[in-house]
Amino acid sequence: MLDEDFSQKFQLVLFGAIVLICLLSIILLTLPSQYDPYKDRVPTYVDENGKEIASEEGDDERKKKFRPGRTVQVVVLGDIGRSPRMQYHAISIAKHRGRVYLIGYEDSQIHPEILSNPLIEIVPLVPAPSSLRSSSKLLFPIIAPLKALWQARSLYRALCYRTEPARWMLVQNPPSIPTLAIAAVVCWIRNTSLVIDWHNFGYSILALKLGPKHPLVIVSALYERVFSWVASDHFTVTNAMAGVLKREYGVTAQSLHDRPAALFRPISSQERTEFLARLPETAEYAQDLNPASKTPWKLLVSSTSWTADEDFSILLEALSAYSAQATSNTRLPKIIAIITGKGPLKEHYLSRIQALNQEKKLLNVIIRTAWLTPEDYALMLGAADLGVSLHMSSSGVDLPMKVVDMFGAGLPVVGWGKFEAWPELVKEDVNGKGFESSEQLFQQLVHLFEDSQGLLATLKKGALSESKIRWDDEWDRVGGKLFKLV
Repeated sequence: MLDEDFSQKFQLVLFGAIVLICLLSIILLTLPSQYDPYKDRVPTYVDENGKEIASEEGDDERKKKFRPGRTVQVVVLGDIGRSPRMQYHAISIAKHRGRVYLIGYEDSQIHPEILSNPLIEIVPLVPAPSSLRSSSKLLFPIIAPLKALWQARSLYRALCYRTEPARWMLVQNPPSIPTLAIAAVVCWIRNTSLVIDWHNFGYSILALKLGPKHPLVIVSALYERVFSWVASDHFTVTNAMAGVLKREYGVTAQSLHDRPAALFRPISSQERTEFLARLPETAEYAQDLNPASKTPWKLLVSSTSWTADEDFSILLEALSAYSAQATSNTRLPKIIAIITGKGPLKEHYLSRIQALNQEKKLLNVIIRTAWLTPEDYALMLGAADLGVSLHMSSSGVDLPMKVVDMFGAGLPVVGWGKFEAWPELVKEDVNGKGFESSEQLFQQLVHLFEDSQGLLATLKKGALSESKIRWDDEWDRVGGKLFKLV
């Protein structure tokens, strides 16, 4: 009896051991390969005599340019086309002969230099189903975890099985959930160094939706802090953000300020005339926008993601007040305002613009929305008289990339300036001005456009001076050294 009982238990233990061994074997066999510096090179093909032969055209091209041991995964859990800084990282790495796997969503047009560079491979993520992309605040606690699980699976698969192991992984933050956790796990498995590029703090953006004391916001802040300790290196977009990381997280970060790419540049008067004449949103007003006109209109441009951290009503209220003022003050020119971008609140604000037009509150202002190619967006900035930034920093220590692009095109800027890092980018009355209310923005528009040869001309001069400071110089100083490319 004892022997039979022992035999049954032994069989169960043996069966359990076999199952466990099988599971461990499957896990070990399916684990992604680790980074090996001796394999971090374009493969060489040889014939039966050991003589090197030509491979596929793409491999031959990469082999001519690629520096062994310089492979980087550049990760953004968002639309690649709307993540200019991460695209610039990829271009800079490839420019110095590093190999790049650019991982993210392909929802909009990607920079042409990326598409044409044989050293950059785009690895598109599979987007979540539409049912998991609801913006409902009520359903957020249910949908958010499910969406995070979907993203985690898609991201893990892309990082582990759809790309070769890399020496470094450069991750954009935010979004931090689940990006930082998946990146940390993959880097540990694949022997890759994790580098976080801090654009903002994820928990501060979440607080805009849920409130600063919501449990998910508190958990998100703790999560971000914990995973910041896993990374080997950090970039930040401002000195102020680097200071916060040092004081509150205990990590040291290098400031790598956003600078414009070569695409954004001042344009000639002839280029401006030709562009405005062919662009559908401005074609019928091209003659009015010509400085040679007896009463030249002014072109104002603002790019927005139509989200909660950009209160577009500020600009609408300022333009309405300007229109009323221009009715009695004939020295004020009419304004054409081109608003570029797309996002969740666009339809809401378009309905408000329609209502203002019906109420005849925009008689001296024409508002048009547009979704432009990168090349046309750059030309739009070069053609405009004034740029407007409505970005309200959720953390107080990030900066709007759109202002950097505007300066790259030599375009003076007025922007929401009620946060700590604003003076790092805009010098008051030198290249731009900051406002803290719609009333203040209205007053600035009147002041600048009433005497365009006064302060506006001064700001234009300052913006042109700012346009000479380019991304390549800033990146080489910081990123080039970290990735051992400079």
